[in-house]
Amino acid sequence: MNLAFIPSPSTGVIELGPIPLRGYAFCIIIGVFVAVWFGNKRWVARGGKAGTVADVAVWAVPFGLVGGRLYHVVTDYQLYFSDGENWVDAFKIWEGGLGIWGAVAFGAVGAWIACRRRGIPLPAWADALAPALAIAQAIGRWGNWFNQELYGKPTDLPWALEISEGPNRVAGTYHPTFLYESLWCIGVALLVIWADRRFKLGHGRAFALYVAAYCAGRGWIEYMRVDEAHHILGLRLNVWTAIIVFVLAVAYIVVSAKIRPGREEIVEPDRDAVVPGKTDGPAGQDASEEADTAGKKDPLTKDEPGKGATAERTEAAEAAEAAEKS
Repeated sequence: MNLAFIPSPSTGVIELGPIPLRGYAFCIIIGVFVAVWFGNKRWVARGGKAGTVADVAVWAVPFGLVGGRLYHVVTDYQLYFSDGENWVDAFKIWEGGLGIWGAVAFGAVGAWIACRRRGIPLPAWADALAPALAIAQAIGRWGNWFNQELYGKPTDLPWALEISEGPNRVAGTYHPTFLYESLWCIGVALLVIWADRRFKLGHGRAFALYVAAYCAGRGWIEYMRVDEAHHILGLRLNVWTAIIVFVLAVAYIVVSAKIRPGREEIVEPDRDAVVPGKTDGPAGQDASEEADTAGKKDPLTKDEPGKGATAERTEAAEAAEAAEKS
């Protein structure tokens, strides 16, 4: 008998009157807010403006949610489109099922659109957000605990996860792979923070390090899971994905360091700065107004143009009249 284990919640939903609070969705939302908050601090420290990370996240988060769900539905289509399954369940994101690979890929597309609109480099923004994303994943993984899903093989270790009887699951104690991945993601965040300070990573290399480090852990954690998945050459599909993405991330770090060493000096240009020759905008208007005002004044008398010359002609006329009278 296993005397020590991690208990699972009896339900993943808390009914607050007519409003159901789902633990899975709650963990995702908390992860997003923490990522934006921490990413903003890193962006400002890099020389960016406060609020930019949140503005970009407005695009990145919806794209990421769509991409994460699409990846899950496509790679586990049998859960929704097989005989006896209801395809409408593919839209029930609150019941779990977000593929991190699709979330990051589609989220990057949304971030790219937002960064272009603001005139900032996507790699620099991604570097600032990299450890924040890892922390968000660490928080989001606890949503699997609420849903009693994505656990590993049976075990009687003291930290085993207790799973109750339910649809597509057998009661028992299993490896808490959600916890393993959550702790691994925290380690990834700390690694990226340390490496970024130590080596001044730039041009997307901090983000690539986050991707590579996460894939290294996801590979062995995925191998422990017992939920249904497609296999290729004896390995789960997500294991192959982790291997391929890991190789691409490491290759990017090596090639990028040679082509574009160092870190970006300016990550977010100042939109209010005066651009030579450009007069639109508040700063440009002020400069134009000063130039126009200077042109309308006499450089010597500081009066309106022609005023000094008129005074000189009046004095000359008075002198001529006095000479005639004498």
